[in-house]
Amino acid sequence: MSNGCFVMKCGGSTLAALPDAFFLDLKKLQEEGTIPVIVHGGGPAISDTLGKLGIETEFVNGLRKTNEAVLDVVEMVLSGQINKEIVRKIQQSGAKAIGLSGVDGHLIQAKPVANAHEVGLVGDVTNVNAAIIQGIVEMGYMPVIAPVGLGDNAQRYNINADTAAGAVASHLGVERMIVVTDVPGIMKSVDGEKRVLPVVTVAEIERMIADGDIYGGMIPKVRAAIQCIQGQVQEVVIVNGTEPEVLSKVLRGDKIGTRIQR
Repeated sequence: MSNGCFVMKCGGSTLAALPDAFFLDLKKLQEEGTIPVIVHGGGPAISDTLGKLGIETEFVNGLRKTNEAVLDVVEMVLSGQINKEIVRKIQQSGAKAIGLSGVDGHLIQAKPVANAHEVGLVGDVTNVNAAIIQGIVEMGYMPVIAPVGLGDNAQRYNINADTAAGAVASHLGVERMIVVTDVPGIMKSVDGEKRVLPVVTVAEIERMIADGDIYGGMIPKVRAAIQCIQGQVQEVVIVNGTEPEVLSKVLRGDKIGTRIQR
């Protein structure tokens, strides 16, 4: 894949809350010929809609237990509501975007996860049709991808957004991925003061979780970033989306956020 694009993962609720400046930064990058490929999640909105519809939902080791009824809601919220909300926000800034899900053009092909007997219709990515993404990028549009995949016999699968983002990045041959969150990076207490760690390895993160240095809501964020390191992807940068020109800074190589390396 040319250096003309990079992959960015963001939670649906995080993206919706980002300031206009973030979207203007996206527009600037697009105009300069560096086009973001965005893979988004939407867990909180899915849980909210399931609650309103009275459909029970539970998680097994961080994966949402998914049957056909839950999957209908997952697809409706991710591919419909959230995907289009993100596309609208990007276009409002004057940038160009096309929203699609992993179902479109067999973009994300999937098979059941190993513990499908526990979690149901949750998928692992077997292939990404990178040519579709490259085609959209070459037309000058940002692809905005909802992580629903398609398997044999046209079976849909709910795919963890981090897993999907890592697979998209790897199939595009991208070595670095940006994870946009609502935290400035991985924090560690040093002499009673919280500081952002500039660079950590996957092994160091596991050790910090075991030692209690990384705790609470930060654990899923960090584990999610690690899930993105697969295939060709060598490092993932965790940054706070409210930081001015955050994407430009990462792409320039400025010291910002936390770089997680293999």
